[in-house]
Amino acid sequence: MTIATAAVISPAAPAPLDPDSAGFQALLDGIALGAVERERERIHPFEPLAQIRAARLGALRLPRADGGLGASNRQLYDVIIRLADADANVAHSLRSHFIFVERYLLGPRLGPVQETWRQAVAEGAIFGIASGETQTKTVGNAVENTLLTPDGDGFRLNGTKFYSTGTLYADYVQVRARLPDGALASAILPISRPGVEAVDDWDGFGQRVTGSGTTLFQDVRVEPHEVIPDEADGFARAPYSNTAAQLFLTAVNAGILRATLRDAAALVRRRDRNFYYAPSERPADDPVLQQTVGVIASNAFVAGAAVLAAADALDRLDARRHGPDAAAAAHEAALLAAQAKIVVDDLAIRSGSLLFDVGGASATRRGPDLDRHWRNARTISSHNPATYKAVWVGNHVINGTPLPANSFF
Repeated sequence: MTIATAAVISPAAPAPLDPDSAGFQALLDGIALGAVERERERIHPFEPLAQIRAARLGALRLPRADGGLGASNRQLYDVIIRLADADANVAHSLRSHFIFVERYLLGPRLGPVQETWRQAVAEGAIFGIASGETQTKTVGNAVENTLLTPDGDGFRLNGTKFYSTGTLYADYVQVRARLPDGALASAILPISRPGVEAVDDWDGFGQRVTGSGTTLFQDVRVEPHEVIPDEADGFARAPYSNTAAQLFLTAVNAGILRATLRDAAALVRRRDRNFYYAPSERPADDPVLQQTVGVIASNAFVAGAAVLAAADALDRLDARRHGPDAAAAAHEAALLAAQAKIVVDDLAIRSGSLLFDVGGASATRRGPDLDRHWRNARTISSHNPATYKAVWVGNHVINGTPLPANSFF
């Protein structure tokens, strides 16, 4: 059996780009410049992702000793909001990567191969995921039809996954599969491995270029050290282990809200005529338009504050993860993330519609693609619907019933 050996990060290696630096803001500004055209024309963001690799943004949460910046959850989610403001598709495509880092690089020690993955992330590599299957009757259950079958000292992987956000742009993919004994596991392998095919068939009306299409695995060789059974994965067994992934989507919507505000204000500023029955001839002086933009601005503020408050709970969980109150801290983080989603999703969707109240019919022209904010927010919000989460939050508040400790909380 071949075991990958741990790589050593050179002390002279450049650190990831600091989110507080002018260089990072320049990166965001460059990504934002092409966002409208990419969304409108379905141009995949390979170039922005290449820039993110070069900036080693994916290593933000790695400790400094491992080649990262040692960022807190609050710092990470602030970055995600800012990135989603620039381009919601690019931000969303990195969701699986940052959750991979939390689960496999910041969690329990998993052997020498973990050091290889850590080195790859430190050098800029991006990890995607291939998870959902349409054959299952219940969304989020543990049934996997993708199989790992014995092949010498390793395995062969066969199956089809329809949920693969970010994998089209990734260097590695984490595949959920079933072992010969029926146990669940993750296989983590290079996307370039023969037999792996990422298909660009996502046709949703929003988040059009997140690389969320089908991934096919046909007789793919998987080495034994590339397979992590769930029973050996302490992170997977922990309650509310998916809270960070849930909050990530809400952070993207908070970023979409900021972009909505930016476009709403710019739209009013560039208007040079108004309706004859409006209170002001000049749109920028119109109190009705000012009020609408003020509402969007307030929504954006509340959304960002809610996400960062939930991120603070994740930081508290990190500090208490191995203590006697770890379960309570995990539940608190899951509760705040769920409450943030319930509110932020609604604010983002409503603000995407309010945008057109400051522009009139001409704002619906395809060129500016202003409807992308509503479409993207609505698509993000459709992940793990807030309606069900609100029921569980209410049940907890009234009856003290804990939230479900599964992958959607």
